[in-house]
Amino acid sequence: MSITLIGPAQIPSMGFGTFQLEQDTVADMVAAALSEGFRHIDTAQAYENEAQVGEGLRRADVRRGDVFLTTKILPEHFSPEAFTAATELSLKRLGTDYVDLLLLHWPSKDVPIADTIGALNDLIAAGKVRHGGVSNFTMDMVNQAQAALNTPLAANQIELHPLIDQTRMIAHLASKGIPVEAYSPLAQGNVMGNATLREIAAAHDASSAQIALAWILTRPMSIALPRTANINRLASNLRATEIMLSAEEIARIDALGTAEGRLVSPETLAPAWD
Repeated sequence: MSITLIGPAQIPSMGFGTFQLEQDTVADMVAAALSEGFRHIDTAQAYENEAQVGEGLRRADVRRGDVFLTTKILPEHFSPEAFTAATELSLKRLGTDYVDLLLLHWPSKDVPIADTIGALNDLIAAGKVRHGGVSNFTMDMVNQAQAALNTPLAANQIELHPLIDQTRMIAHLASKGIPVEAYSPLAQGNVMGNATLREIAAAHDASSAQIALAWILTRPMSIALPRTANINRLASNLRATEIMLSAEEIARIDALGTAEGRLVSPETLAPAWD
């Protein structure tokens, strides 16, 4: 297993995502992921499973300090007082004194970024949050968040998989020294049927899912967050960290991405994408 630590926050390059897991399986899957070797767990208030994630952490035979735990807060709580209260609620649900990474889940259409980041600065200073970051932010919004945060911006978590073209965003984040966290790294299962990925997978005695994850991890500042409800796939996802793609294979996968590949763009939350 070749998990590396990414950026100033030292984020494990492979994390376990918990979006859309059945409520009664979340604790079991988190505990199983940690037992398998994952040390990075990603949740959010919007997933409505923070309490179950916390239960999984307590069940696992892993010290809290060895787990990198992320949660996210929605823009309806972005006024400073509401943001602080929402964070306190997340900590209570998770059963922890701090989170390693707190993300602004989507940009607000009403509250200035600097106002919310100001509250985030206070939470970091108080030790309730170790690192701050954003999710689904445009390049300009990333710049605003980075300028307002008193500590290095730990990540922009974005939809990233072989079927979406995020070239400009990735280049922008790299120029700022900001890591990329990839959610929906398997394109909600759509990578499985892609002929190019299947051909490359066959050459590596791997699956298309493993190739998609390995492709994300080829960039030095990238983190993949696959979600699975199948305990048997946890080890398979981790093995993707050991796959070494050639430059030619990476170029072939790069060519698959299009603007039409975006799968996640809720009308009430999505910004005007770059």
